Amino acid sequence: MKRENYQLIKALRHELHAHPELSHQEVWTRARLIAFLREHTSLEIVEHDQWFYAIHREEGADVNLAFRADIDALPIHEELDIPHCSKIPGVSHKCGHDGHAAALCGLGLELEGVKTGKNIFLLFQHAEETGSGAIEAVRFIHDEGIDEIFSYHNEAGIPLGQIRYKYGTSHYASKGMIIEMVGRPTHASAPEFGKNPAYALSQLVMDLQALDPQEMFEGEVLWTVIQLDVGEPAFGTAASSGKLLLTIRAELERELDELQDMIEAQAAELAEGEELKYSFSYQDEFPETVSHDSSVDKIREAAKRLGYDAVEGPADRGSEDFGYYLKATKGAMFNVGNGEDSKPLHTWEYDFTDEVMVYAVEMFKTLIAL
Repeated sequence: MKRENYQLIKALRHELHAHPELSHQEVWTRARLIAFLREHTSLEIVEHDQWFYAIHREEGADVNLAFRADIDALPIHEELDIPHCSKIPGVSHKCGHDGHAAALCGLGLELEGVKTGKNIFLLFQHAEETGSGAIEAVRFIHDEGIDEIFSYHNEAGIPLGQIRYKYGTSHYASKGMIIEMVGRPTHASAPEFGKNPAYALSQLVMDLQALDPQEMFEGEVLWTVIQLDVGEPAFGTAASSGKLLLTIRAELERELDELQDMIEAQAAELAEGEELKYSFSYQDEFPETVSHDSSVDKIREAAKRLGYDAVEGPADRGSEDFGYYLKATKGAMFNVGNGEDSKPLHTWEYDFTDEVMVYAVEMFKTLIAL
């Protein structure tokens, strides 16, 4: 990567880091990225409401190759003492999307004046953290006839620049599950006259804890209690409503549906036994991310040509809405090591390592050449 281009995207990354925005609020971020590309490249820009893409077109090219970066931040307060520290209280780039977006801009810089024999599309996607951004942006695949799409994510705790790939499922399917139960209020001195959901919701948690998913499912499944909230802080009134929030996830998407059905059935049985009304709702839904073998082969070949260390890693229990694109066209995702001493993602100590962008851009350029 040209040194001057690296310096440009390093400065851009620090700007993005200092001005983080949550999912569906990426107004400044989107505008800054577009302004950067218009200032430093001749790429065609196609704008949508919350997302956009840039195009390197070549006359006569009949292959449409895409690369995607996410641009949203997290509701985590930053306490790091760094020059580019977040200026937004309670919000920070603790998943490295600032580095993902800046690296994709770096690819745009490197494409200036270069003939690739292909049309190259750079997709900047909002709201990855909630799983909803790709649902809106996946239309891009069909609108532009994308033949193949790649994306990368930084990975903490592994050597800087190491390439991690995965055949098959690379990220689990998941969703946020909200179970609400409503009974009848009564005076705290006469609980027998009310219907208190605390017991059914507590029993549901205990029932889930007692299950052995290895005996019930082909792939790995798991559920995590996020919140158990029952009643109000009023000591004269027994609880009459409550909710349990779970994150459920599965290596195989079909087994996520089976897990959901199982939990719903158990919750319904417990609620009906206590004569409670109940309901289920869902949010932050992610598909399984399944890379295509031929695209993973290209990732391995690109790393080999560059002399980068590349190993196949395990599937990530975390989720990625990149899976929506891989249902629409072929492609794959890979990770780039953020450094063995890098703090875990989604922690206040984490920061993206700038040099990762060089590895990512070189991988993208080599994938274009394959």
